[in-house]
Amino acid sequence: MQGAIARVCVVVAAAILNHPLLSPQENATLPDQDEELMARMREHEQRLEMEQAKLEQELAQQDSQQEETSSEGGYSWYFWSTVSFIILFTIEMCRVDLADAEIRPSEDEDLFTESGSVSPRTVTLDKDVLRNFCDKCTYSSAHENWRVREFVEGFADDLLESLRSVCDGEADMEVGDFVGIGSMFESWKVCKPLMCDLLVPFSPPEPFSFQFHLWCSPGSYMPPDVQGCGKIKVTRFGESGEGCLCGSANLGEDMICLLHGRNKSVEVDHSPDELLCSKNTSLLAKDQVMKWFQISVTKAWGRISHKYDFEVTFRNLDAAGALKIRFRSGKVIVLNVTPVVQLEDTDAYFVSHFPSDCDSSPDAHWPLSFAVYERNLLKYFTKILPQNSCHLHCLQIVTFLHRMQTGLTGKTALTNYHLKTALLHLLLSKGLSVWGMDSVEHRLRDVLCFLQRSLQEKRLHHVLIGNGKVPEEVRLPGIIGKADPINLFRSLVLQTELYATTVRHFQEMLRNAPVLIQEYTPHLSNGGLHHRLGERV
Repeated sequence: MQGAIARVCVVVAAAILNHPLLSPQENATLPDQDEELMARMREHEQRLEMEQAKLEQELAQQDSQQEETSSEGGYSWYFWSTVSFIILFTIEMCRVDLADAEIRPSEDEDLFTESGSVSPRTVTLDKDVLRNFCDKCTYSSAHENWRVREFVEGFADDLLESLRSVCDGEADMEVGDFVGIGSMFESWKVCKPLMCDLLVPFSPPEPFSFQFHLWCSPGSYMPPDVQGCGKIKVTRFGESGEGCLCGSANLGEDMICLLHGRNKSVEVDHSPDELLCSKNTSLLAKDQVMKWFQISVTKAWGRISHKYDFEVTFRNLDAAGALKIRFRSGKVIVLNVTPVVQLEDTDAYFVSHFPSDCDSSPDAHWPLSFAVYERNLLKYFTKILPQNSCHLHCLQIVTFLHRMQTGLTGKTALTNYHLKTALLHLLLSKGLSVWGMDSVEHRLRDVLCFLQRSLQEKRLHHVLIGNGKVPEEVRLPGIIGKADPINLFRSLVLQTELYATTVRHFQEMLRNAPVLIQEYTPHLSNGGLHHRLGERV
């Protein structure tokens, strides 16, 4: 009897694992497989019938032998036949459900195939109009952006110097020099308002230091929603076997510390709140850091405000250092001063928040920014590409289209960072000679096609993390280059409504592109352009 039961299990398992619909050929559609599929199904049905006949024969023989010793043996054949019938019936029902699921088109594909959808290959892009657009962008923005950068750098130096005087050197965080990132410092800023992004590194007071635990550290595991993040632990010098021990050990009267001397005692009594840690932990907390930074910046501006003839306000109370500078003339400059923690001796920084993104990661998980490496990658390509290359112009055009469409239909999951990521992927994959100014139309279509394909697949990998194409000249940390790629469109996989809204936004952007590019001039008011496009949306 045990042998018969084992045979039944083997037959059922073989039917499940070898079923044609459970192992479809790759890169083939169901209509192409109909004839072969039916042939395989008939073949498997014949095999199952033969196996069932053998089983019935063996079970009948065993039951006849056991009738003399067991009065219940006569029912075993009926029992196992019923079990076999139920299992095979279940397989058939699953087969029908699988077939229906494969034949029915997904809703995501419908978003790109519905009537009225636009393809980047069919959008009308006139080469002369594009060049005229690029010339206007370069002429109108280059000089103004240079003057804005010069002003922002001087103002930021003054503000940070005041901030250092506000912070207590012995008990408060130490503030370093700012680092300029983003479109203004990468020379592709085109749209107003004038915005500058500055990273301001800070470090803990002595005798404390930061220890880092990345999502890709050996032996570590972090949930998918915090990939690309890390934890920052505040430790006392000497606890990890590094640094000076004079603050945590008794050196005696006859010994002095060569670093701090006899008269420089190291204050070690700090509460977790003073060290900006999460409650009951030694992990640096983003919320605590943002509150500290906002209060400190407010005090620092109060000390130097009399020197300037303009108004400074916080434009977003939930984002530390989100400042708006308004001059008497009405001109506005937006300044994002973000507190960050430098990852050891690299150019990667843990950021408290991204100005253009809603950070939903837990308080102790800090996103890691590679903006400096991305800036260096753009500089690298600018040096080796043909003179007057079109790569930055492509980025200017697509960010302009995205911004204008956002003004019409509202914000979506698509950001300027995604657009820059798409361009960098293409720069790493295409030859250098194809980026001449005469090819601006073709390269712009490539960027738009890359974005459309990424949206359709809901997959856009970070350009630096786990990408073997990044040149060595960028000097990316090895642990980052060897990490698994991170999908920047993961939120679109989890949120169906957000995905649908983003796809429609992109489709409308493609549809409006010829009008936006044709009618844009540096002095054209947004309101007039929005009025003309209102009928198209």
